[in-house]
Amino acid sequence: MAENTGPQPVRSFEASLEDLEKVVKELEGGDLPLERSLELFERGMSLSGECRKQLEAAETRVEILLRKEGKIAAEPFRPEETEKA
Repeated sequence: MAENTGPQPVRSFEASLEDLEKVVKELEGGDLPLERSLELFERGMSLSGECRKQLEAAETRVEILLRKEGKIAAEPFRPEETEKA
C-alpha cells in the first residue's frame, strides 16, 4: 500500500459516521489482539473528532436571523424550542 503524504480530502459526515460505527462494532465484537484494539480505538477517536467538528460547523451555519431592535442578530437554531411552540 502506497503511503499518502499529501493533505487528506475532507470526508463527508456520513462517511465518517459510517466508519465510526464499523470501528465500534469491531471493538464490541471482542476477541481482538491488544494492538488491534488500540489501533481501532485511535481510529475511532479520530473519526469521532472529525464528526464533532463537522457537527459544530453545521450548527454554526444553521442560525436563524431574527430582527431585534431594528438590527439583525444571529441566534443558534434550537429544534427542541421550535417543536414546543
